[in-house]
Amino acid sequence: MGSSLLMAFALMLIIEGILPFVAPAAWRETFLRLASMADGQIRFIGLSSMLLGVLLLFVFS
Repeated sequence: MGSSLLMAFALMLIIEGILPFVAPAAWRETFLRLASMADGQIRFIGLSSMLLGVLLLFVFS
């Protein structure tokens, strides 16, 4: 279990690092837009992301 969790974390870091590596200007603009959003909007995006992740885990496991 610990090994799988570490591999999942490593894969997340790789995926998260692709956009800043390939297109740093687009990455910066995305974060500037995120910073200007209201807290409720950011929470909704986070909740949607978590629910999608749980759904994908359920479907593919």
